[in-house]
Amino acid sequence: MNSRWLATSLALTVAVSACGGLETTDIAAQGLMYGNTTRFTVTGPNLDKGIALNAPTCMGIAEVTASATATQKVYTCTPAATGSMTVAATGGGVVLRSITVNIPLPQVTVKTSMGDIVMELDPGRAPVSALNFMQYVNANFYSNLIFHRVIPNFVIQGGGFDAALAPATTRDPIKLEIANGLSNVRGAVAMARTAAAASASSQFFINTVDNTSLDTLNGGYAVFGKVVAGMTTVDAISAVPTGVSNGMADVPLTPVVITSVTQTQ
Repeated sequence: MNSRWLATSLALTVAVSACGGLETTDIAAQGLMYGNTTRFTVTGPNLDKGIALNAPTCMGIAEVTASATATQKVYTCTPAATGSMTVAATGGGVVLRSITVNIPLPQVTVKTSMGDIVMELDPGRAPVSALNFMQYVNANFYSNLIFHRVIPNFVIQGGGFDAALAPATTRDPIKLEIANGLSNVRGAVAMARTAAAASASSQFFINTVDNTSLDTLNGGYAVFGKVVAGMTTVDAISAVPTGVSNGMADVPLTPVVITSVTQTQ
């Protein structure tokens, strides 16, 4: 099964016991993606006698009460880390059943008017920046924004303006994550910001050449991912004619539109 398409359902049994009539026969997981809603379905007899779901690296565990029956409980949460995660159904103070699932590194596909770009994020080394970016992605924030700053042999930058150069309304800025082992090399994706260190919000840039000086310049620019497919599209965008528009320099004369950014892993 292709791990890029996670409309999957797992049911992996590790341990089972019964307590006061409680018993689970399966825990199934659907939609296992970092930063996105995952659904866990617990099945078994007498579940109405009281169970709970534990998943240490999954944020905001909540029961979907509309789906609850005596033989099925459904829970949702948002994975906040990648790698192995143990999920356990408990009742009466004991583990009734547990499974181990794997959350892959998140990937997003950036569809543009000039082609697609696939980016892989690194929440292990840039947790704040990666989660911030995924929150924008999952809110469909980037649709119909543009790459508004294009400098050949340097970077392409987008995620802050529409084709009329009207600024998008953003979330609160995040802290600067530098010295995390990631560098501004060709293909690296980093947070754009103002002169203030903790000012990054939605804008990001892709390095088209090795720009390792950006790791420390003006306090550094935080890398949180890399391009894993579509550098030909990045290079094509980097080569478009640019000019000054609305007082902004390096703006493509023909807008390079981001039609959508969607999570694919």
